[in-house]
Amino acid sequence: MHNLISIYETSGFLIIFPFIAALLIFLQRKDNILRRATVIASGFAIMAASVYTAILVLLGGGQTLYKPASEEVMSLVEQTILFGEAFLLIVVIILSFRHRKYYCALIGILGTCPIMAMELSGVVPEHATYLRLDPLAAVMYLIAGVVGPLICMYAVGYMSDYHHHHTNVQDRSNVFLALLFIFLGGMFGLITSDDLVWVFFFWEITSVCSFLLIGYTRTKEAIGNSFRALWMNLLGGVGFSAGILALFYLDPRQIMSLSELMKQTDRAPVIMLAVTLFAFASLTKSAQFPFSRWLLGAMVAPTPSSALLHSATMVKIGVYMLIRLSPMFTDTFTGVMITVVGGFTFFAASLLAISQSDGKKVLAYSTISNLGLITACAGTGTTEGVWAAVMLMLFHAVSKSLLFQTVGDIENIMGSRDIEDMHGLVIKLPRLALIMMIGICGMFMAPFGMLVSKWAALKAFVDSSSVWLVIFLVFGSGSTLFYWAKWLGKICTVIHQSVNLDDSTHGSELISMVPLTGLIVVMCFAFPWMSNAMVQPVLNETFNMNVPNVIGGADVIIMMIMVTMIFLVPLGSRFLSVGAKDKMTMSYVAGVNAGDDRHYIDSFGKSRSLYLANWYMEDYFGEKRLLVPSIMISAVLVILMVIIVIGGAF
Repeated sequence: MHNLISIYETSGFLIIFPFIAALLIFLQRKDNILRRATVIASGFAIMAASVYTAILVLLGGGQTLYKPASEEVMSLVEQTILFGEAFLLIVVIILSFRHRKYYCALIGILGTCPIMAMELSGVVPEHATYLRLDPLAAVMYLIAGVVGPLICMYAVGYMSDYHHHHTNVQDRSNVFLALLFIFLGGMFGLITSDDLVWVFFFWEITSVCSFLLIGYTRTKEAIGNSFRALWMNLLGGVGFSAGILALFYLDPRQIMSLSELMKQTDRAPVIMLAVTLFAFASLTKSAQFPFSRWLLGAMVAPTPSSALLHSATMVKIGVYMLIRLSPMFTDTFTGVMITVVGGFTFFAASLLAISQSDGKKVLAYSTISNLGLITACAGTGTTEGVWAAVMLMLFHAVSKSLLFQTVGDIENIMGSRDIEDMHGLVIKLPRLALIMMIGICGMFMAPFGMLVSKWAALKAFVDSSSVWLVIFLVFGSGSTLFYWAKWLGKICTVIHQSVNLDDSTHGSELISMVPLTGLIVVMCFAFPWMSNAMVQPVLNETFNMNVPNVIGGADVIIMMIMVTMIFLVPLGSRFLSVGAKDKMTMSYVAGVNAGDDRHYIDSFGKSRSLYLANWYMEDYFGEKRLLVPSIMISAVLVILMVIIVIGGAF
């Protein structure tokens, strides 16, 4: 009982404390030691509480813990949420009218007002609970509670440099840092809430925060992109709101009760409609085609917000909800459509990433692509699919957060985030180059978890008897290999005349990047333990049964061999080269090297400049050729899914 009380107390702390920290940071307008100490101390406090809570839940046998709500608590929280929903709606309306984006105000009203009306009606479900702690919540605690605070710490030093390089942008870094913590508070509230109305409230907090973060610089492009993110996420909020209203007369307010209710009532089509609307909302939040453009537009914001939106919080909310709903997707039309949309997004976004040389844009398309794979896995409704989805979510959060932060630092130092300008980075900025190389390896190389998780995804797709899904996975993975290998090769290519640049990375930035780098390596060795201690309880709880281990003993042995080899091969090569003299060699080019590795002699005897560049194949996979068709195909699939399910319900 003592542990249970501790868990609930720390859960409440994780929801409330980030808002308090945000207020304290907001009141400190100047960038000084006190504000930096507040951010770092608050980050460590959130990290400690989230890890402690997750460990207690997972060590408790993975059982689901509920906290009943008294009438007094329910009344107080309901009033607070009602006030919060009204406040968020007023903010959306005021800013929409100020910038003449009236459609955003209309979408916000359509999503929020029906929920507020339902709350004002006084209808409260029987046997209500307000906190739910289970293995999936524990996994999300680790993602949001470790990666999120590290990004906040990174932002302290980054924003100081950012305004030195962007003097035309008003310094409102106190607002920016406060929004990051509000975002985390909303994330923890969403993870822990056991009431759909409460989930909707925290869902909308993340939508409004992302809108404000993307529009931070207040440039024309930033404002346009922020409102695109706003209307797309508010549209998802309308879907979520409609799903809650569809369940109004059935009186289920807990997500976990829907699966059992479908078996016990003749209103299964209506419940399936609500599940489909929740899935629609999840597609908008996880930036699946046709809703991907809001995430691409988020790149105009400072790097910490990009890292937060792309890795640890915003986009993970959507796939988290889909994993919650996964058992209800089994052998259903909605499940098939979710899987097809996710698989197509994975394939199309990986092709689009090939044509990009902007580092942030490659990371953005990679994020959309990997979220598509997670979505497809959750849509299968199988144990292998959920296992792969959770593992992909864990490794993606750590690797992508690290890569965004590294690209941000490189941009601050070099004044560019173009991959072509990272030629010879291993010599120019060796420390950042090493960190980036580990992050890239974590995204596509064995034995890192992203690749091993794709094996489980492939098994899930094969078991679903879908040829299209297997094709999407195989060819999408091939495209993924292509664009990551190009980037990795560009970093490692050494130009003899390259010199070290001044690495001005702040200590607060290293506080974030070094642990994330170490975490990627540790997760390789801890992969079998993570499967047994973290993911297996999620499967048991999600499917309400003891699920056999997805990874067998032979798989573990193979992975351990791969882990050992990836470290022994470089060390062995170094050992064999001891005593050998370094030999300088010139690059091989289509002509005679002029001797300076900068020019070559062509067939006419003339000296020409030598330039080494990757092949981006824009004529084949560029945005002008693929983006619009991909959006249109996905839009048709999503609309078809909603129309058919609505028809089945009525």
